[in-house]
Amino acid sequence: MASSWRRGPMLAVAVVAILVVELVLGWGSLTGALHELRTPHWNWVAGGLVAEIASMGTYARMQRALLRGAGTETGIKKHVALAWAAHSLSVTLPGGPVFSTAYSFKHLRGFGASAAVASWCIALSGVLSAGALIVIGAVFGILTRSTGSWHTLLGYAGGALLVAVAVRFLARHPEWLVNPARALLRRVNRWRRRPADTGHAQLTGMIDQLRSVRIRPASFAYAGLLAVANWLLDALCLWMCCIALDAEGIRPVQLVIAYCAGMAAASVPIVPGGLGVVDGALILGLVAGGLGMSSAVAVVVLYRLISLAFVIGLGWLVWLALRLRAGTPPDEPGPRTSARTASSPASSSPGPGLPRR
Repeated sequence: MASSWRRGPMLAVAVVAILVVELVLGWGSLTGALHELRTPHWNWVAGGLVAEIASMGTYARMQRALLRGAGTETGIKKHVALAWAAHSLSVTLPGGPVFSTAYSFKHLRGFGASAAVASWCIALSGVLSAGALIVIGAVFGILTRSTGSWHTLLGYAGGALLVAVAVRFLARHPEWLVNPARALLRRVNRWRRRPADTGHAQLTGMIDQLRSVRIRPASFAYAGLLAVANWLLDALCLWMCCIALDAEGIRPVQLVIAYCAGMAAASVPIVPGGLGVVDGALILGLVAGGLGMSSAVAVVVLYRLISLAFVIGLGWLVWLALRLRAGTPPDEPGPRTSARTASSPASSSPGPGLPRR
């Protein structure tokens, strides 16, 4: 345990050192990028904002489709507000995905969903988002002939189909989850120095509730399409940033490949928002696609101002509005989790910029 605690600060120091070296080596490109950022085409910047707002909206609609497919009806405005607030919690707080998952679970329960339905909705959102990004990367990789052959795409499609079948099977036969879940819970209790059977009653009750969860296939397929649209709209924002800065030399196919590389890097939660990690992956991908270094840096800076700063800022305002509307003083960003909430599955979303990116 002591070595794991030491590993965190060492990793943070390594990231800071890398960023300092990149700043020194890339100072010329950075000054060029700042010059390009002075005179963007504001109509295309506005288009990027619209694309990013639409991207967040499709993620909210994806969760709503899953919830409706399980028999719970809720207005779209509530889902949109939850998506913005939960995303900001996930991206900005240390251990953000944990806060975001508990926050989403609490609100989905408030929408009328059972604990089992809320848990599956959160888990399936993460699975669909990850699967959609893999499929997009595979398809555009085929288009650039960088993945070998159509067999690669068939392999990805087969893998996604197996995941979907496995999820549906577990939803119909939740008793298969009992033994693995109990083994995991015993390990957690041992780590927390609690009795081995702590939480078993809640776990058994949760799994029993899963027997009643039946997400309709049509709703599941519609949610999958929305997950793909969520990523593509975010990639559209990146493309509009290129046009806004007159960054030429990269085709849409190469841009989407660079985008997928950046979003894949976002799955490594080293620093909040993937600062430095995502940006570096995006810049390298855009340069490999044909952009100059200064243009790539400028595009990524503008894109991150929209997809990270704008989305997070608006998301925190939505979170504050929800707290005030509920009559709870905004003293802390995360809800206190009960044993039932803590047993809900974590969201990997995920998410352009996840819970969803």
